[in-house]
Amino acid sequence: MSQTRVAVLLGSLRADSLNRKLAEKLRDQAPDEVTVEIVEGLDQLPFYNEEIDNGSAPEAADRVRKQVAAADRVLVVTPEYNGTMPAVLNNAIDWLSRPYGQGSLSAKPFAVIGTTPTPYGGKWAHADAARSANVAGAVVLEEATVSQPGIEVDVLGDPEVFGRLQDALLKLVDYEAVPSSAA
Repeated sequence: MSQTRVAVLLGSLRADSLNRKLAEKLRDQAPDEVTVEIVEGLDQLPFYNEEIDNGSAPEAADRVRKQVAAADRVLVVTPEYNGTMPAVLNNAIDWLSRPYGQGSLSAKPFAVIGTTPTPYGGKWAHADAARSANVAGAVVLEEATVSQPGIEVDVLGDPEVFGRLQDALLKLVDYEAVPSSAA
């Protein structure tokens, strides 16, 4: 069986964030045929500006683009900030969406998971990230998107809760594009 590479974009920059710990646990417990790679350096991306992306992108943007382009799948693991996705994630998607129609997210299977200490689990951030990635050309898998409330739940320690998040990763990995029928 061939190896499936999953690039993980983290919406939180905190070293001790629950979403980072979730991504690390998914990486550490991934099946043998799955490589989960956390894309580091999102905090080094300048705010997207077409004037500095004119044929020679900044090194940080080039590095992130190459890592995501080399992956077979993209998984976002993010909390929610003020009812939407964190700015660092929005900016990363902007960089990955260019050049338009040929960006690193183009035709790439994509899912969003994460947790927040709210009753909603980050669903608005997850919807915003999915919508933005869809516009960027990614193939967003609704069935692999999980918003997990983190109130009174041990997201990492509860096997049922972690299992739902792990299942989302496996659905993303197992996704096979349905060939379009010729008219």
